Amino acid sequence: MLRADLPGLTAFIAIAEHRSFSAAARVLGVSSSALSHSMRNLEARLEMRLFNRTTRSVALTEAGEQLLKGVRPLMNDLANVVNEVTSTRISPSGSIRISASESSIRPLIRHVVPDFVARYPHIHIEFVADSKLQDIVGDGFDAGIRLFDDVPRDMIAIRFGPDLRFAAVASPGYLEHHPAPQAPQDLKAHRCIRFRFTSGGLFRWDFKLDEQSASLDVEGQITMDNVNLMIEAALAGIGVAWVPEAQVADHLQNGRLIHLLPQWSPNYAGLCLYYPANRHPPMALRLFAQAVREWASQAQSWAG
Repeated sequence: MLRADLPGLTAFIAIAEHRSFSAAARVLGVSSSALSHSMRNLEARLEMRLFNRTTRSVALTEAGEQLLKGVRPLMNDLANVVNEVTSTRISPSGSIRISASESSIRPLIRHVVPDFVARYPHIHIEFVADSKLQDIVGDGFDAGIRLFDDVPRDMIAIRFGPDLRFAAVASPGYLEHHPAPQAPQDLKAHRCIRFRFTSGGLFRWDFKLDEQSASLDVEGQITMDNVNLMIEAALAGIGVAWVPEAQVADHLQNGRLIHLLPQWSPNYAGLCLYYPANRHPPMALRLFAQAVREWASQAQSWAG
């Protein structure tokens, strides 16, 4: 029976995450030579190469990728169990790593995080702002934030926001030179400000009016991966942007932006904090999820 000891797996994960023996050695507080020796022993016991090494880089082999995907969640679970046991005699501690877009993090920072960090000073929260729809388990996250319809069905989801409405917007200056569209297809003649996910895909513009619908892959000279920058581009008169209506509400009210085709703007189920249902959640995550749930149940207005 092949065996891999806990220190060896801990070292393996550190090297894989940092893509460097020297950086992993600094984090673990050991020498690079000791770490190299540990990896050679681990590879010998497993009878497989885990890393491709050159003088300048370290990369996982296919077997190494498979091992990392399998053992990282298990090691996280082990750390969570230890933290939970020790937390029975001290104040709750631990860390939470959450993947989300920048805009979806803001409501929690405003309404949940201030009281939470004051109540639990030994819990550390790391927000990673990214437009990519992460595999939170495979990529080492404890939780994520997505629109409800995008949450995988094997996850626990906690709603904390209103339905999201998208809007096509442009500045008055832009519309002075480009006739306002009367139907979604008219946008094909406009300069559109496009959004690209980190994964590489472009965000399609989906419109709906009663039983009619349209899904457009728009054209434009400007493509961005940040909604706030798209709004700035629309304000500058560069073109038409497709953004959450709540994020441009002040600009629409003050006339800096014009809502185009408002009757065609669709609604989507709102934001959720989500995490795996088939794994034992760490105490820190359970406490944070409960804080989100309590705020969501008490909130009367979703202006944030």
